[in-house]
Amino acid sequence: MDSDSKGLTVKKLLTITFILLTFKCTAGVTNWIDFNLESGHIKIPATIAGIDTYAILDTGAQLNGINKSFIMKHDLSFDEGSKIRVKGVFGIEKKATYNNVPIGFFGIKTELDKIVEISLGYSKNGLLLGGGFFNKFVTQLDYPNKKMRLISQNSIDISKLKNIEIQRQKGTGMPIVKIGLPNNKHLWLLFDTGNSGGMVVERTVAKRMGWLENIDRNSSLSMGVNTVVSTESFKIPELTFGPFELEDVQVTIPAEGINSYLESQYKSFGSRIRGRKVQGIIGYDVLKHFLITIDYKRGYAHIGLPEEES
Repeated sequence: MDSDSKGLTVKKLLTITFILLTFKCTAGVTNWIDFNLESGHIKIPATIAGIDTYAILDTGAQLNGINKSFIMKHDLSFDEGSKIRVKGVFGIEKKATYNNVPIGFFGIKTELDKIVEISLGYSKNGLLLGGGFFNKFVTQLDYPNKKMRLISQNSIDISKLKNIEIQRQKGTGMPIVKIGLPNNKHLWLLFDTGNSGGMVVERTVAKRMGWLENIDRNSSLSMGVNTVVSTESFKIPELTFGPFELEDVQVTIPAEGINSYLESQYKSFGSRIRGRKVQGIIGYDVLKHFLITIDYKRGYAHIGLPEEES
């Protein structure tokens, strides 16, 4: 386990035997591809209009995005689409979209439509690839060894190998996962590779779980897709993630008086049909220990410990 694992341990549940997921298929699977891991974000080399850049892979985004700073730096122009409302964790804002944007990654060249203009920090981060990317493949993300591979969806059936309760959220199609907590409590959270922290939940959820009582909290700033807000963070003793228990997990909540859009629940107009109530997101500080195989389109996943590279 690398230095990023300080303060967080993974231990075996006594009743469960761990299985390291391996694939013997050669057709329909890419070689392992190295990725950069910066501030908890997975970044892969990419191009926009033939210009080298990086793309951030984000399972928590329904749309693909292009960095406004990248457009300005390279003085680019694309076919404009309609403006859309983009909901981030801490706000909703109207954003411009572009069509026929030429991009490339892993030797694949294509054009994207309805790509949203967003802020991704430095201009070197040109792209954000969300659900549209993950829907096309079964994706393996080996966080400790910083590598990934893509598997065609007809080459592997993750439903037969799944070991964590995960499903597609009604209405959005994004992956949501059930997190176990002490005293038979649990939360459904958005499975978000774009979240560089651990868990992010509403302040009311933290209060209901008893996490705000006699716990020291640190104040900080957190950046969402639309804005920067004040937050507080602290650690909880343990949680269960599939067949694993994790200790000292970081939790972030909005500061007092800050509005957020962390909670969501699908409702069918004119009926009593409801989806799972999603109460936050889970990201890098938990995912960083694992080899994760996710079938985004069908809503299945396997969580394992990768082999250590020599």
